[in-house]
Amino acid sequence: MGKDGYLGEFEMKVMMALIRLGSNAYGMTIRRDISERTGRDVSIGAIYATLDRMERKGYVSSHKGEATPERGHRAKRYFKIEAPGKRIYADSWNALDNMREGLDDGLVTTFEPVGV
Repeated sequence: MGKDGYLGEFEMKVMMALIRLGSNAYGMTIRRDISERTGRDVSIGAIYATLDRMERKGYVSSHKGEATPERGHRAKRYFKIEAPGKRIYADSWNALDNMREGLDDGLVTTFEPVGV
C-alpha cells in the first residue's frame, strides 16, 4: 500500500485484474491480464508478493481449488477482493480523481474506474 493509505500503482493494477477476472482470478490469469493490458511483462513473483501483502492486510482473500494432473497435481490459488479491499480501491480512485480536478492541460481525459 502507498505511504498515504492508498493503493500503489501496481496494487491498483492487480485489483483491477481481480475485478475483471472474477472467480477465475489466480496468479497466471492475473499476470496475463496485466501484461496484455499494459504491454509490460510482469513476473509471477511480483504478482504473488503483491497478493500476499494485500491478503495480510485483509484486502483480498484466497482459497485453493482442485489439484489437477495438468498442473502436476497442484491446486490453483484463487483470489477475491474483500470489503476492506473494495474500500481502499475506491479511496485510491477518489484520491486520483481529486488530484485531476482543475487540470486543463489537454492531457486529461474522462475515465471511470472498473466497478467493484
